[in-house]
Amino acid sequence: MPIRFLLIGLLWILFGSYAAAAPRAEYKIVTATKTGTYIQIGRDLATWVAEPADISLEALESKGSAENIQRMRFEQGVKLALVQSDVYQAFLDEAKAGNAEAGDIIKPLRLIMPLYDEEIYFIARADAPINSIHEIKNKKIAVGPLGSGTALTSRTVYQLMFGEPLPPANTQYLTNEEALAKLTVDKSIDVAIIVAGQPAKLFTDMKAEARNYIKILKLDDAAPETARAKKTYFPAVIRAASYSAWLKDDVPTLTVKAYLVTYDYGLQSTVGNLGRFAESLCTNFDKLQANGHPKWKQVRLELPPLSQGWRYYAPMEKRLRACIARRPAIGFSTAGGTPALPRNCTEQEMVLGICRR
Repeated sequence: MPIRFLLIGLLWILFGSYAAAAPRAEYKIVTATKTGTYIQIGRDLATWVAEPADISLEALESKGSAENIQRMRFEQGVKLALVQSDVYQAFLDEAKAGNAEAGDIIKPLRLIMPLYDEEIYFIARADAPINSIHEIKNKKIAVGPLGSGTALTSRTVYQLMFGEPLPPANTQYLTNEEALAKLTVDKSIDVAIIVAGQPAKLFTDMKAEARNYIKILKLDDAAPETARAKKTYFPAVIRAASYSAWLKDDVPTLTVKAYLVTYDYGLQSTVGNLGRFAESLCTNFDKLQANGHPKWKQVRLELPPLSQGWRYYAPMEKRLRACIARRPAIGFSTAGGTPALPRNCTEQEMVLGICRR
């Protein structure tokens, strides 16, 4: 046998041994709090998408979307993030306005696909004299922690409805659990704003007695404030069936879109791994809808046109579009008070976590 055939055979043996010994990719996805919907979505992706693609994916807790964008950009091992559409747009707007740090953070990020709409809960005490969302003006409001998508959403909704910023003196940056405690126990706030896809664990864990302490404010279509809020957000319904233990009637509210986000990676191994993830997301999408969080049933496996400044991650987009084209047509069912702000930061920058002291 010629020596060159022996050498070729030896190279194949060595290559095969190297490939077999190649370590499994270990990635992370940043989500939100342990009682929210994002972390369940992250765990579903780990089980039904990453695992079949031979990727180990760990779902990490976080404060929410604004923090997720920064961790996606800078934290080792974080390759995926769940982000609200209004938070992503806020970073783009800050960059366009000349904020160099916002530009450095957001410009290399890319979308994988849109997911579902998240409901916005405006919670008041059961005995409060207000019943509608547009009645929260000048109330003391808990808006979520600094760095959370909830904080950005709360501020944006308030600005849209009333044409003025949420007063810092009336604003507290609290976790969902802290906000509900301050609302119902010491009564130091009037409203807690929470963003979560239904059914959210925070509310499904509540017992029938909850209705004696809290209520969800309703969206009033007749109010002019509602029309202004709808310029950015969309109407939806919090279903009584989602929280049947304590919620008696459906409650109209507003929603914000959730997106799956990554980075514009160029390293060949990462591109290959994320390509397999995209292929697995497409081929195992039915399993996600059948076995994952109920919100998956509202997700469409499609890549719609994007707003200016938004871009898909090209390697994953290519794999997803090719796979989607092969699929048959499927129907779809639709802790303390407010921290002091440094003088050289706007409150918007504080919420986004991009201010410099």
